[in-house]
Parts: sequence; structure tokens; C-alpha cells
Amino acid sequence: MAITVYGIKNCDTMKKALKWLDEQGLEYHFHDYKKDGVPEAQLRRWIDALGWETVINRRGTTWRKLDQSTRDNMDAESAVAAAQDNPSLIKRPILHSDNIIEAGFEEGRWKTLLG
Repeated sequence: MAITVYGIKNCDTMKKALKWLDEQGLEYHFHDYKKDGVPEAQLRRWIDALGWETVINRRGTTWRKLDQSTRDNMDAESAVAAAQDNPSLIKRPILHSDNIIEAGFEEGRWKTLLG
């Protein structure tokens, strides 16, 4: 199973997730939004599978920096545009493989998914 982990390298949650994957001996590819951009097709797939409300991190400072109108009128389409302009809006990490799309790192959940 090919695993790709999407996120931002200096994020603490990303560091925990990548460390966990290494400890499990699982091979993965890391895609850094800041360095490599946000692939629109993947972003749309995540939003279709999980909903924009899950994919977009509405607790972070990037969300709070958006103007109120943008936050109030967010939908799937505007979430794609906002996330491409501001990759830090995307919840981290996004775990993606052939049959898995998961937002966020929760060790027990990842163990079940990747077990």
C-alpha cells in the first residue's frame, strides 16, 4: 500500500505522525504543502470524502485571519480556493493511500487503518 502524508514539515502534529510512521516501520511519501503546493485534485477528493468542515482547520490562526464574510460563506468550492491560497488552512496531516483518506493524527485510529 502506497502511503502519502500531506502537511507542513514544521507542524508539531506532523512531527508526531511522521515519527509514529517511522516507529511502525511503514514506508510513506511526505508531501509538504509549503514546498510542493496543494494538489487541487487531491484536495477535492479529500473534501468529497470527508467534507470541507473536516479538511479545513477551523481552529487555527489561518482560519481566524480570514475575513468574517469568507468564513461565514465557506462551502466546498470556496474551501478549495481558500486552501490553495492558504495551505495552512488544511488540517494536518492528511493520510492518503489507495483506500484511506484520514484527516488529523490520532495514533489509535491510524493503527487501526494501517494495522
